[in-house]
Amino acid sequence: MGRILHSLVRLRALFAKEFLLLLRDPRMRFFVIVPPLIQLVVFGYAATFDVRYAEIGAVDQAMTAETRALLSAVAAGGHYRIQYFADMAQAGAAVDHGDIRAVVRFAPDFERDRTIQLIGDGSDSNSAQMILGQLKQSLRDSLDQGNGAASLLELEDRAWFNPNLDDRDYFVPGIMANVVLIATMILMAMSVVREREHGTLEQLLVTPLARVEFLLGKIIPVACIGLFDVLVISLIAVLWFDVPFRGEALALLVGSGLYLMSALGLGLLISSYASTQQQAVLLAFFLIMPLVILSGFAFPIRNMPEGVQVLTWVDPLRYYLVVVRDIFLKGAGLGDHGFEYAMMALLGVSAMGLSLLRIR
Repeated sequence: MGRILHSLVRLRALFAKEFLLLLRDPRMRFFVIVPPLIQLVVFGYAATFDVRYAEIGAVDQAMTAETRALLSAVAAGGHYRIQYFADMAQAGAAVDHGDIRAVVRFAPDFERDRTIQLIGDGSDSNSAQMILGQLKQSLRDSLDQGNGAASLLELEDRAWFNPNLDDRDYFVPGIMANVVLIATMILMAMSVVREREHGTLEQLLVTPLARVEFLLGKIIPVACIGLFDVLVISLIAVLWFDVPFRGEALALLVGSGLYLMSALGLGLLISSYASTQQQAVLLAFFLIMPLVILSGFAFPIRNMPEGVQVLTWVDPLRYYLVVVRDIFLKGAGLGDHGFEYAMMALLGVSAMGLSLLRIR
């Protein structure tokens, strides 16, 4: 018990020092209060807004030769793979789980009421707009080539989770994830390097601080700043930009904590290789850009080549984007993203473990 109390006293002193340094330095205050918003540069195969492949659900309650021909024409284009569902309840569940991107529904009285209902997953507004537009065009072209009845067809489309397909509802939660990544990773990297530059790292090493205590003293203050950024940006998103928040706050807190573990672990790794603060910042941005591009923030991962998609599995931002967007738009809770939570925890533990080995 005495050793634990002594450790807590040392950690309290280290926390006080870290918060003082973080808030006193003008450059650090800049990253905390005015985090940089990175404008993504479109490049390579990953940089495309075209929907080249998507899973589409079909609810054919008419079951006529014409409806089967229309669905076959949609699948023949090579962009969509059709999954058939008996009713809208099953198709809706598939949309909720992200298994399909849109639903094409033919009502039982389709031959009398020439209406086709198109439903898109509006949580990804860019893809939803393009998928619904391409489906409309494909259905119209098929009718024109068939019996010329396109003029009798009425298309009724609807987007779930984001009825107006507002890009702001999609991008603001993603911006929050990127801002937290940039701010915390750079702060973490510069924190250790600053100690080395100023010569105070050697002074800390001759104190009774253990290596784990040193890492905790560096990580926890920056993690608090990251959670503060999440809170502030969430409030701005809801109160200023009118982005809906339909999920559980606890799920956002847990997901943010696991995500910060990965970001801070990467920052510690950068600090173990950098000798100066300038090198730390350059290395951080060198790592941040691929993480953002490969995360699915602006460009759907499904549209990237398979080799590039493999790289996204080690990107913690990829999993956090799924969590935060579903919490805001789909009303997700703590039990809805076990896989994403597990992957962020795995990546975070791996990054922290490597940092613990590197920093001596």
